Amino acid sequence: MAATRFDTDKFNGVINFNLWQVWMMTILVQTNLKNVATGKKHENLDKTEWEEFDEKVMPAIQLCLVNRVLQKVLMDKTSSVLWKRLETLYAIKSLANHLVLKQRLFTFRMNECELLRDHISQFITILNNLSNVEVKIDYED
Repeated sequence: MAATRFDTDKFNGVINFNLWQVWMMTILVQTNLKNVATGKKHENLDKTEWEEFDEKVMPAIQLCLVNRVLQKVLMDKTSSVLWKRLETLYAIKSLANHLVLKQRLFTFRMNECELLRDHISQFITILNNLSNVEVKIDYED
C-alpha cells in the first residue's frame, strides 16, 4: 500500500483553529481514523484494535502542532482527549469570545488599498468564527 502525503500548516495557536480543525478532520477521514479522534468507537472493534488506531492518530495530530501548542497537550494519553483539549483551548465559546467576535464584525471595514476578494475572505472568516462558537446575530445588534 502506497503512503499518502498530506500537506497542512502546523497549528500555532494564531491561525484559525476551526479551519485547521477542518483540515485535520479531512486528513483523518481520508485515513479512516476520524472516529478515533472524536472518540466514537465502533462496536466491532476490540480494545487492542482501538488502541492501535489511537496510536496512529495521536502522532498524526501531534505532528501538525508547533512545539508551543504541543507542550500544552503533551500529557494527554489518547487522541480523543487531545482533540477535546485543543477544542477547549482554542475554540472558546465563552461570553468574552462572543463579544470580541461580534466587535470584529461590527467594526469590520474595507481598507482603501485592499483587494475586494481579500476583504470578502476576511468577512467570511469572521462569519465562520461566529458560527463555530454558535453566536447568533440579532436584529437589535
